[in-house]
Amino acid sequence: MVSNSSDTAAPARAPLSSTATNGLKIVVVGGFGVGKTTLVGSVSEIRPLNTEETMTRAGEGIDDLSGIQDKRSTTVAFDFGRITLNAENVLYIFGAPGQERFWFLWDRLFSGALGAVVLVDTRRLEESWYAIDRLEHHGTPFVVARNNFGPQEHTLDEIRAALDLGAHVPLIDCDARDRTSSKQVLIELVRHLQHLAQAQTTGEDTP
Repeated sequence: MVSNSSDTAAPARAPLSSTATNGLKIVVVGGFGVGKTTLVGSVSEIRPLNTEETMTRAGEGIDDLSGIQDKRSTTVAFDFGRITLNAENVLYIFGAPGQERFWFLWDRLFSGALGAVVLVDTRRLEESWYAIDRLEHHGTPFVVARNNFGPQEHTLDEIRAALDLGAHVPLIDCDARDRTSSKQVLIELVRHLQHLAQAQTTGEDTP
């Protein structure tokens, strides 16, 4: 495996506190080339581990490059980053590979995850359907974030309808290249998880 950084400059290495006792896992999923590696790299407090390899002719006719013809590398296993929440709790972020030929890894990555971020690109929206289906199959709570690569032709309400998302699923905009924007996505996921936990405690119906 190769340890590289994303297009975002890697932050300085931050040692893990000896008081950290609780590791919390989330996953970032979505279609091929949607920006998962970039998002993990932009929020991680350590130099992210990723398994990006240069794309070769072996992928021709297999990997769909529609809308991302300039892409030159791809994740072949997973990305990994870390955020320290407080003295005891650490958030571990796993980015899943996007190509269909690596989807068999997803179920293993979902194991033990508290929740997930589904990153979508409106140019290739149909590639998000499988991610949503697998998360719903596993009963893993998730939020959906539209990665803004440029001017957007569709509203968030239109995207919600196209993805057939329930009203209870948070849907937000983000820029995976921007640390503050990417952190806001994770904050939204945490809020969603807290809401679900509170609803379960009080006996409210949850979707």
